[in-house]
Amino acid sequence: MGKFATLGDIKAVNNEMPFTERLDQKTIYSCLLKTALKFPNRPAITFQLESGAKKSFETYSWKELLDQVTKLANAFRAVGIGQKDVVAYILPNCNEAVLAFLAGSVNGIVNPINPLLSSEQISAILRETGAKAIVTLAPMVKTDVSQKVNEALQGAPNVKTVFEVDLVRYLSGLKSLIAKIARPKIDRKHSAKVVSIWDAMWAQSSGSLSFKDTQEDRVAALFHTGGTTGMPKVAQHRVYGMLFNGWTNAHFIMKENDCLICPLPMFHVFAAYPILMTCISSGSHMVMPTPQGYRGDGVFKNFWKLIERWQVTFLVMVPTAATQLMQYKVDADVSTLRYALCGSSPLPVELFKRFQEATGVEIIEGYGMTEATCLISVNPPDGEKKIGSVGLPYPYTEIKILVCNDNGSIQKECAVGEVGEVCVVNPGVTLHGTYTDESRNKGLYPDDRFMRTGDLGRIDKDGYLWLTGRAKDLIIRGGHNIDPSLIEDAIAGHEDVVAVGAIGQPDVKSGEVPCAYVQLVNGSRATGEDIFGFANKAIGEHAARPKYVEVLSEMPLTNVGKIFKPELRKMAIKRVLNEHFKSDSLPANVEIVKDDKKLGLVACVSGAQEEKDKVKKILGSYSIHWEFKDLV
Repeated sequence: MGKFATLGDIKAVNNEMPFTERLDQKTIYSCLLKTALKFPNRPAITFQLESGAKKSFETYSWKELLDQVTKLANAFRAVGIGQKDVVAYILPNCNEAVLAFLAGSVNGIVNPINPLLSSEQISAILRETGAKAIVTLAPMVKTDVSQKVNEALQGAPNVKTVFEVDLVRYLSGLKSLIAKIARPKIDRKHSAKVVSIWDAMWAQSSGSLSFKDTQEDRVAALFHTGGTTGMPKVAQHRVYGMLFNGWTNAHFIMKENDCLICPLPMFHVFAAYPILMTCISSGSHMVMPTPQGYRGDGVFKNFWKLIERWQVTFLVMVPTAATQLMQYKVDADVSTLRYALCGSSPLPVELFKRFQEATGVEIIEGYGMTEATCLISVNPPDGEKKIGSVGLPYPYTEIKILVCNDNGSIQKECAVGEVGEVCVVNPGVTLHGTYTDESRNKGLYPDDRFMRTGDLGRIDKDGYLWLTGRAKDLIIRGGHNIDPSLIEDAIAGHEDVVAVGAIGQPDVKSGEVPCAYVQLVNGSRATGEDIFGFANKAIGEHAARPKYVEVLSEMPLTNVGKIFKPELRKMAIKRVLNEHFKSDSLPANVEIVKDDKKLGLVACVSGAQEEKDKVKKILGSYSIHWEFKDLV
C-alpha cells in the first residue's frame, strides 16, 4: 500500500511509471475476474432494503457477483446489444443496480439515469444516448419509477428491450403478499419488449462471456450531470478512467478486509467509481443501506448502528449529510471507522470539529466531478488535512488555475494563492469528448490539454487546492464580483445554522445583490432577522453583506445532497418581483419561475391587461428573463 502524505509522494508515484503500466488488468471484466479468483468467498456487495440494524439483507460473494455480471452481460448481448450500444438503467439502489452498471459497461456502454428525473428528462437522455435497452423497476407500490419510464419510452422509440427488476423479491411474509396484491397496473404506451431481468439471466451461462472482452480503452459509460431541472448534459467515461478511480483508492487506502458503506445513489459517479470500482480493485465490501441511501426512511437514525453492524471502515458523505448525522447521538461502536470522505462543497470548520469529536475520525475532504470520471484531489490520508481545502491532486492528475476566454484560450496562469478557474487533466478526463453533445465541448480545453471545470479556486504554497465557488455562481453586484462562499462561511459560524446557500437576488440598481437562505438546527428559535444581524456583523466586506435572509424548514437539495441553488434563485426572483408589483399596487404576479433550455430561469407573469405597459416597465428594469402568461 502506497504512502500519500505530501505532494512529493504523488510525484514519486507519477515518476515510477505511466498510469497505463500500472494496470495489470485493462478491462472492467478482467479486473472483476481477478478479484473473484483471489477472494471468491469474501463479501462483495450487500443490499439492505430497510434501515434497521437487524433487518434482512442480501449479500453476494465475489464469485457470486462475477457469475451474475457474466450472466447479465451475456443476456444483453443475446438481445443484440453490441459493444458500441447503450444500456440505460433507471433504478434506486439495489443489487440489480450494481449488476446493471457492471454488465452494461462490460458488454457495451452503460447509462445510469436518476429515477427522480421527470419522464421528459428521462426520455431526452434516452434519445441523446441512443439507448437500445433499459433496466428499470417493475410496477411497485410507493414508487412511480415504472410509470415515469412508461411515459418516457413514448418519446424514445430507440429503446427495444426493457429488463424489469422486481424489488418485491427482497420482501418476505405478509409484506411480500401485500406488495404483490397492491402492485399498480400500468397501461403500456410503448412497443419495447418487456422481460424479467432474472428470467433473461437464468437463460445464460455464468461460465464465461459469450463475446470477446475487448482490451481497448473505449467509452464504457455515459453519466448525466446536473440536478433536478433542465435537460442534463451527458458526459462520456472511458475504461481507463473508470479503472483509475478504483486503482487510486486501492493503492493508497483500501484492502480486501475493508468495508465501504454506500448511501449515495448508483446513478452518481461517486457511488459507481470511488466506491464500487475501489471495491473491485481491492476486494473490499460495499454495503448499500435502503434504495434511497441517505434519503431512506430511518437511515440517519440508524446510521451509527449500521456502521457497527457491518464493521464499516470507510464512510462517504456530503456536508448536508454530515450535518444531519450530527443531529443524532453516536449510539453504537464505530471504532472500525478509519476514514470519512466528504465532497461536493467545502465543509464548515465547526462541523469538521463536531464530527471528529463525536466519532474520533478526521474527515478527509476531496474534490471530483462527473466530467473527470470523478476523482481529482483529496486531503492526503497520511498527511496534513487542511480544513476547507480539497487537498492535493491524485496521482497522474495535474491542476492549473487559469483565466480563460470564452473560446478556451488562456489569458493567464494564476500565481500561487490567486483565484481563477480550476482546469484539470488526468486519466479520467476525455479530451475533446467530454460530452456527447459536441457543441458543449467547444472552448472547454485550454492549451488543448486541460479541461475547464467551471469551478473557481486557488492553489496554496503547499500545493493544496481551495475551491472558492462556481464561476456561474458569482454574485455580481454593480460589476463587483462576490464569492458566495464568503457569505456562506460567515453565516455557517452561527451556532443554530446547519445549512446556508447564498445567491444573488435581482436588483434594479445593482443588477443583483446578495441574499441568503438558511436551515436551522432542530428546535432552534432563531429568526431570519437574527441571522441577518449576525451576518452583517460577521461579514467584513460591506458589498457582500446579504440584503435579505430567509429561514427555510428544509433546504432544497440535489439527489446527492448538494444545496440546489437554482431553486433558491427561483424563490428569490419570485419574491423580489412580487414585492415590487405590490409596492406599485399593480395586479400582476409571478406564479412560477420555470427552466428554459436556452434562456435559463424565466419568470412567468400573469395580471390585468390594462396594466401591461407598467408591468413591462418594471420587468425591464431587472436583468432577468420573463414572459407573460396572460398579459398579452
